[in-house]
Amino acid sequence: MVGSGRAAEISVQETSYDRGSELKAFDETKAGVKGLVDAGVSKVPQIFIHPSERLEHRTLSTSKNPVNVTVIDLEAIDKDPIRRKGIVDKVRDASETWGFFQVVNHGIPVGVLEEMDAGVRRFFEQDVEVKKKFYTRDVTKRFVYNSNFDLHTAPVANWRDTFFSYMAPYPPKPEELPGACRYENNRTRISINNHRTVTKSN
Repeated sequence: MVGSGRAAEISVQETSYDRGSELKAFDETKAGVKGLVDAGVSKVPQIFIHPSERLEHRTLSTSKNPVNVTVIDLEAIDKDPIRRKGIVDKVRDASETWGFFQVVNHGIPVGVLEEMDAGVRRFFEQDVEVKKKFYTRDVTKRFVYNSNFDLHTAPVANWRDTFFSYMAPYPPKPEELPGACRYENNRTRISINNHRTVTKSN
C-alpha cells in the first residue's frame, strides 16, 4: 500500500527506524545524554521522542490531576514512637504510590546538601573519558552511572543521566567513589551522591 503526504512520511520513518540498534549505539558511547549535548547534537534522537498521542494523553491527565509531592516531616522521629510509626507509614505509602517524596526537618546541615549538589555537578562536568570508567548496567556495583536504568525496556528513553551508590547497610569506602563525589576534611568524612549522604567522624 502506498500512501502520500505526512502519513507516507511517518510510515517510511517507522519502517526504516531500528530502535534496538539506536539504543545499543547510544549505550555503547557511555557518554549519556550529556555526551550528545557536548557533541553538539542538533536534533533529539528518536529514542527520546514520545508518540504525540501519548503526550496528549499525559497532558490531559496531569492537567485534571495535578501532582502534589508528599512532604514528610522527620521532626521528633526519634522521640515519639507513635509519630515514628506515622512517618514510616507515610514513607511506605509515598514510595509505593509515587516512588519519591520530599523530606523536611531531616537535620542534615545546609553545607552538606550544598556539597552534595556540587559533587553531582563536578561528576557530570568531568571529561567523558573519566566518567566512562563508571558507566555500567550492573546494579550490584558500588557506584553506578548510566543513562536511563530502563533504557532497553522502556517504550521511550528519558533525557537524563543518573548515578547512585548504595549506602546501606554497607557504605562504600571513599576510594570506591569517584574523586569528584568525595569531600574530606579533618573532622568529618562525607560520601556524596545524588541519592543519599553518609557522614562519619574520623
